[in-house]
Amino acid sequence: MTQRIASRRPQPEEISFDYHRELIARVEGESATAVLHQQLFWICDLAGSVSTEQVDRVHAPYSWTIRQVFEHCANAERMFGYRIMCIADGSEPDLPAWDENVSADSRFGLGNFSRLVTELGELRQANLLLLERLVPSAWDCAGTASGHRITVRALAWLAAGHLLHHFEIVENRCSVTAKRMPDMVK
Repeated sequence: MTQRIASRRPQPEEISFDYHRELIARVEGESATAVLHQQLFWICDLAGSVSTEQVDRVHAPYSWTIRQVFEHCANAERMFGYRIMCIADGSEPDLPAWDENVSADSRFGLGNFSRLVTELGELRQANLLLLERLVPSAWDCAGTASGHRITVRALAWLAAGHLLHHFEIVENRCSVTAKRMPDMVK
């Protein structure tokens, strides 16, 4: 008998919003925690691949600078962690919406790009620590966020899909290809 891992891909019924299903479907792999760990390397390598001149430039047709995209990713990572924590206890909360455009347009958290990258990495590490200490049954817990039913498992995969979506756009905008995983030492 094959043992199912808690961070396996979510079933369709674990996600009620089609756009979230699309983001998750784009992520390769079979373990959310493994993918989230791999993306830590990508965060650093992509940030190092973007030139200083590109960080604050708006690349048409987009309306956000690269700095704003990284800020958005950090804010979203914080939101994913909060939602995972709230839903994992099994209380089936109804969590409020978060309007990422209001956050981005307000530019309330822009600052030193290196610190922003560090914050994003540390938030991802904190979310991984949270996910890795959950009992397997907590991954099945569901709640509502922004009016959409979702499980902890689906939120973990959504965090990976969200970062993938934005970082692929950054790579395209800046004409860079960052390493997504470290070279393996032989």
